[in-house]
Amino acid sequence: MACSENCVCENQFAKDFYDKLDKFIDGLNINPKDKRRSGHLIQILHKAQHIFGYLPEEVQVYISEKINVPHSQISGIISFYNFFTTKPKGKNKVAICMGTACFVKGAADILDEFEKQLSIKAGEVTNDGEFSIDVVRCIGACGLAPVLTVNDKVYGKLTKNDVKDILSNYYK
Repeated sequence: MACSENCVCENQFAKDFYDKLDKFIDGLNINPKDKRRSGHLIQILHKAQHIFGYLPEEVQVYISEKINVPHSQISGIISFYNFFTTKPKGKNKVAICMGTACFVKGAADILDEFEKQLSIKAGEVTNDGEFSIDVVRCIGACGLAPVLTVNDKVYGKLTKNDVKDILSNYYK
């Protein structure tokens, strides 16, 4: 599928990204007239976020046109599930748990230390694109509180003094 005139994919992202997404969607053999076609949306959005790194509006519109579902339905799914993001993330994604157990055991101090050392606030990305910080409700490792993840690696039973060592594992 070629980009529509509403889509600025040629300007924003590499055509290769859209080609990969097209190949994935085409492989699902979705009938554009099947009322159940929206049942594939979460799967498609996961793949798109994997390819693009996030789900900006232009990618949402592209998917909407590709499988003939309303853009509002796509944006509704993205806003409902916290896995999806409409903002770019850093190469190294720090997710700090602020669930009850983690908060009580000092997660706020750990967040403050990450923000201080990276010179960004939660929800932001460092200027070099290496790190982003997000606050999450629960990682599911309350016994390790306070806990955080960097990419897919879990760190638990932390203090703010651990932040420098954790970051040193990810610097070039």
